[in-house]
Amino acid sequence: MSTEERLIDLEIRIVRQDDLVDTLNTLVYRQQKKIDDLEALCLALASRMRELAVSAGQRTAVTDERPPHY
Repeated sequence: MSTEERLIDLEIRIVRQDDLVDTLNTLVYRQQKKIDDLEALCLALASRMRELAVSAGQRTAVTDERPPHY
C-alpha cells in the first residue's frame, strides 16, 4: 500500500469518525432533553399529589404513607 493510499484511507476513517461523533452527540442531546422533560413531569406530578392531599384534608401526603402491608 502506497503512502498516498494510506493517507486516503486515514482521511476516510476520520470523516466517518466525525460523522459518528456528530450522530452520537445528537443522540445524547435528545436523550438528555427527554430526561429533563421526564424529571420536570415527575416534579410536577409530585407537587400536584401534595396539593391534592392538602386539599383533601390529609395531614400527610399520599407519597409519605406506608403501604397497608407494613
